[in-house]
Amino acid sequence: MIRLHLHLISDSTGETLENIAKAGLAQFDDVETIKHFWPMVRTEGHLDRVLEDVGKQPGLILFTMVDHNVRARLEDRCRMMGLPAVSALDPVIDALSHMLGMEAKERPGRQHMLDAAYFSRVEAIQYTIAHDDGLASEDWEEADIVLAGVSRTSKTPTSIYLANRGFKVANIPLVPESPPPESLYGLKHPIVVGLTTSPDRLVQVRRNRLLSLNQAPETDYVDNERVKKEVAFARRIFADNEWPVIDVTRRSIEESAAAILNIVSDRRAGGESTSA
Repeated sequence: MIRLHLHLISDSTGETLENIAKAGLAQFDDVETIKHFWPMVRTEGHLDRVLEDVGKQPGLILFTMVDHNVRARLEDRCRMMGLPAVSALDPVIDALSHMLGMEAKERPGRQHMLDAAYFSRVEAIQYTIAHDDGLASEDWEEADIVLAGVSRTSKTPTSIYLANRGFKVANIPLVPESPPPESLYGLKHPIVVGLTTSPDRLVQVRRNRLLSLNQAPETDYVDNERVKKEVAFARRIFADNEWPVIDVTRRSIEESAAAILNIVSDRRAGGESTSA
């Protein structure tokens, strides 16, 4: 089970954010979401107190904020804290503005200016969704990060988290019976990172997944010996290609993403990092 802290910050009641969060979370299984509600945040002072508490349990921030100054402070503080902050209504308002040919009454801040950083983040999210679970291998070279691992090692949620930070991410399942395309081993631009976990933990997560789908929980998918061989198969690939490895056994999504970003930073600075 993956744990995610989700902070909903609103200058109103927060009901809209809660509904959006529910709809998004319905797309993911085996995620324990701890929701933190921060309604009626309308001043910079109130926001500072909220963010102080957010920093103690970091995670994904969804917000709706009309006041320009408060929103700008939220975005600046989140950027300094290294936390992803997503304005939940931006895409809807921007699409309406474009189709109607008019500006919204209240333009909620700088992100609505649709600058290069905004488009870059949108492009990263679109790329990541289109390259989930081994799809579109011909485009992997365009990725910033490629995540590889056996089934249920948090590849998809970690990819989406990183995409919200502006990184194009492809993720690839490693299955002994169906090896990945040879092109994976010749990638030049992306940093390929292996995700692994303990076999016992993996069996537990997979069994919970089957139960949630009302399927028989005793199959090869959760067989202890088979799972051990899968994990060993993936680790051999990581070692043979000298890819850095992240053990996600006891890590939350944000902790795994932070470790991956450290690897990216080290590589860009000319350093090396092989495991975490």
